[in-house]
Amino acid sequence: MVPEIRKPTEEEIEEAQSWPVWEKEVSSFQWEYSEKETCLFLEGEVVLTTDDGSELSFGEGDYVIFPKGLICQWDIKKTVRKHYTFG
Repeated sequence: MVPEIRKPTEEEIEEAQSWPVWEKEVSSFQWEYSEKETCLFLEGEVVLTTDDGSELSFGEGDYVIFPKGLICQWDIKKTVRKHYTFG
């Protein structure tokens, strides 16, 4: 199970403007998604390692959809600011 990482459409950028913003400094932590989360990254750089060992990188300008049930390790390389929504 891996997140979908891509560039957002104009409509997705517009929609994301109304979502809350989450910020996190350089750090590492385990995370499990209890529901789907969709994010638009405004700043930052992240290396994500899934429980099956897949390593993915994403950051500023990326639109990322994390599936429900994903278990992963976040390694934030540059402070993150992102719009996010659940469900």
